[in-house]
Amino acid sequence: MPEVDIREVDSAEVEAPPVEVPESEIPAVVVPPEKAPQEQPEAEVPPVAAHVTAQEEKLGFFSRLRRGLGRTSDNLVQGLGNLFLGRKEIDDELFEELESRLLMADVGVDATLDIIRRLTQRVSRKELTRPEALHGALREELLALLQPCEQPLDVRGHKPYVILMVGVNGVGKTTTIGKLAKHYMESGKSVMLAAGDTFRAAAVEQLQVWGERNNVPVVAQHTGADSASVLFDALQAARAREVDVLIADTAGRLHNKDNLMEELKKVVRVMGKIDPSAPHEVMLVLDAGTGQNALAQAEHFQQWVGVSGITLTKLDGTAKGGIIFAIAKKLALPIRFIGVGEAVDDLRPFQAEQFIKALFDNDNAPV
Repeated sequence: MPEVDIREVDSAEVEAPPVEVPESEIPAVVVPPEKAPQEQPEAEVPPVAAHVTAQEEKLGFFSRLRRGLGRTSDNLVQGLGNLFLGRKEIDDELFEELESRLLMADVGVDATLDIIRRLTQRVSRKELTRPEALHGALREELLALLQPCEQPLDVRGHKPYVILMVGVNGVGKTTTIGKLAKHYMESGKSVMLAAGDTFRAAAVEQLQVWGERNNVPVVAQHTGADSASVLFDALQAARAREVDVLIADTAGRLHNKDNLMEELKKVVRVMGKIDPSAPHEVMLVLDAGTGQNALAQAEHFQQWVGVSGITLTKLDGTAKGGIIFAIAKKLALPIRFIGVGEAVDDLRPFQAEQFIKALFDNDNAPV
C-alpha cells in the first residue's frame, strides 16, 4: 500500500486535466485517525481558531450569529428607523432610498426589485399606510424570500450517503468538511473523509488533521493523483466499512475553466459506477464576501454538475451578507449550512427565521 506523498505541484499541474482513469488503479491509503499528522496545516484555513476564547465558546450560536452578521446588519438594516422617522407618507422617494440600501448590501437586482414590488403592492392595498410600518414589512418580505431555502440535509436513505464538496479556491471547502464531520459525528453518524483535492500540496494533510481531530478515517493518495480514482476508492472503502456518511473533498477550481469542470463531471461519473445514485448531495461552498460573483459561480457549477445544496461561509467577515437573498431569489437552491466564524460550532444548519432575527436584532426599529 503506497504512502501518502505530500509534494508541491506547480500551477501548470493544477490547470491540466488528469488522464482519464475509469476506476482506481492505485489503491488509496485509508489513514486511521491515530496515524494522522499532528502538525498544523496551511495557516490560511486553520482547522480551528486557536484564538477562540473560552468566553466566545460559551456564547450561544444565536449570539455568535448576531455578532457575525454585524457588518451586514450595519449595511442593510441599521438606521432603517432613521430612514422612516419623520416622514409623513410612503412615497416614491422613500422606496428609492430603500432600494438603494438593499442593492448596496448585495441583495441583488432581482431580489431587490421583487421586494420593492411586493411592498408597493401592500401600500396600494392600504395594508401599509405609515412609513414606520415598512420596517416590519421589509422584515417579513426578507423572511418569506429565505424560507423556501430552509431545507436541512437528510442523510438517511443511503449508506453511505455521499456528499461531494465543490467550489472555487479559497472558499473554505476543506475546513467546512471538517466541521461537517463533527456535526454528523455528534448526531450519531459514522463518517469517512475522502481527500479528493490532490492538486494542493497541503490539502491532504489538512484533511488528515481534521480526521484525527474528529476521530474519523481519511482516504487519500499522493499529491497529483487522479481525484476520481481517490473518490472511487473512498466510496468502496465506505461501503465495505458500512459508513453512514462519506464527505468527499475536491480541488478548488475556477468555474469558468472548462477542463477543470470536465474533471469534476468525471468524478461524478466514476462514483456512479459503484452507486448509480451517488453523489447524493453536490454541496457548493460559497464565500459570502465574494458578493454577486458567488451567483456566477453557482450558476456555472449548477450547469456542470447539478448543485443540490449550498453552504455559505465567512458571513462574519463581510458586509455583503445580503448575497444570501440574491442566492435565494436567483438560484432557489437549498441553503444547507451557514458559517459565521472559525470555530467548529460556527457552522450550523441554516434557519431562515433565526437568520432574520439576528440580522434585525440590533436595529433601532421604530415603535
